[in-house]
Amino acid sequence: MAIADLPRADAFMLRRCSVPKAFLAPGIADRDGDIVLCDVQVAAGKIVGVTRSDAGSGILASCPEVDMARAMLWPCFTDLHCHLDKGQIVDRAPACDGTFLAALDSVAVDRAYWDRNDTQFRMDFGLRCAFAHGCDAVRTHLDSDHATALASWEAFADLRDQWAGRIALQAVSLVQVGALADPALARAVAERTATFGGVLGASTRQVPDLPAIIDHLFLLAEERGLDLDFHVDETSDPAATALLLIAQTAIRRRFGGRIVVGHCCSLAVQDEPLVDWTLDAVAQAGLSVVILPVLNLQLQDRHPGRTPRWRGITLIHEMRERGIPVAIGGDNVRDPLHPHGDHDMLAVFREALRIGHLDAPVGDWPASVTGVPRAMMGLPARQIGAGHPADFILFSARTYSELLARPQADRVVVRDGQQSTARLPDFSALDVLLPTHR
Repeated sequence: MAIADLPRADAFMLRRCSVPKAFLAPGIADRDGDIVLCDVQVAAGKIVGVTRSDAGSGILASCPEVDMARAMLWPCFTDLHCHLDKGQIVDRAPACDGTFLAALDSVAVDRAYWDRNDTQFRMDFGLRCAFAHGCDAVRTHLDSDHATALASWEAFADLRDQWAGRIALQAVSLVQVGALADPALARAVAERTATFGGVLGASTRQVPDLPAIIDHLFLLAEERGLDLDFHVDETSDPAATALLLIAQTAIRRRFGGRIVVGHCCSLAVQDEPLVDWTLDAVAQAGLSVVILPVLNLQLQDRHPGRTPRWRGITLIHEMRERGIPVAIGGDNVRDPLHPHGDHDMLAVFREALRIGHLDAPVGDWPASVTGVPRAMMGLPARQIGAGHPADFILFSARTYSELLARPQADRVVVRDGQQSTARLPDFSALDVLLPTHR
């Protein structure tokens, strides 16, 4: 079923919407199954009432009504972890064999083009994709230990202002942790991050003095009131234990800010005693985890001419059992690390569900691309409930099977109670960035 255009009215009622229980308040959600059939009323840019369709509505008003014929309704997506500064360079970056190190080398060569205009153009293109797909909050990592760092942060600041009210945009400083052994560089990165209102971060490796480097990073964050966001143990090496170190440091320092840790791949190849020790510490420290299943599937256990033996996903079910918040992020898009993708969090959720066995039942996993990452970003909660903004997505699919079977290119995005007219930008717009057009 194609979704009909919504009424162009200040108030309207959507009858018989299929809403995942993960997005509903207690009471409405107290039903068997993953999905509840609901009537949703919108007025003045907000959701003013939600009732079960079989309960009879106490929120009737004199306004247009649309029978949604069980079309699914989700709140807008949140992408907690991406790399807008690297995005959309795949057509001009040097070819590589797809391995992690070769991809990083290819990015390093392309960085010669990363002036403020180039970076801002590509970042804006990525945001336009995300917005058209139904995303209203994005956190991007910015390479911050290269000569291009200032230009990237300035481009981010411009875009944060330009996109205000449409996408809540945050940025994290991304630095290879070994470089932070230089105290002067570490302070400079922290100062720039604070100046632009960002989140302090690093990508961990097994380097000398790692405990001291991590401890100093915590100190820099504490002095400036910054949250932390780490790329952690993005490797199949079972000796990579930075996740445990970060959790122990947070506990010892009684760190008061938010801490997000991403990837955590090595946890899946460690022995059970170490896993239990680590996850207990992560839970005690109050860390939040963002998994990046699409990128890890692309890069982990990649060896030319050899079929990969593992998926690279971390122990998300075991984390959830301990009450550790788990979000799903989109990560790299159309760059040498991941030459695919389009900032579509439904596509990312689809792959995460398959890779991580997040079904039977699906339960509240849909919140891992909506409300859970919003909380990790410190943003106001979003539900399909009275008082929340009328920012949501309608899919013609009626069930999870239908939703995940097709790309849902006919989705309807609603912002401030009005059907969005945003469309995906054409890739030809990026041709101006190719060397032959400069």
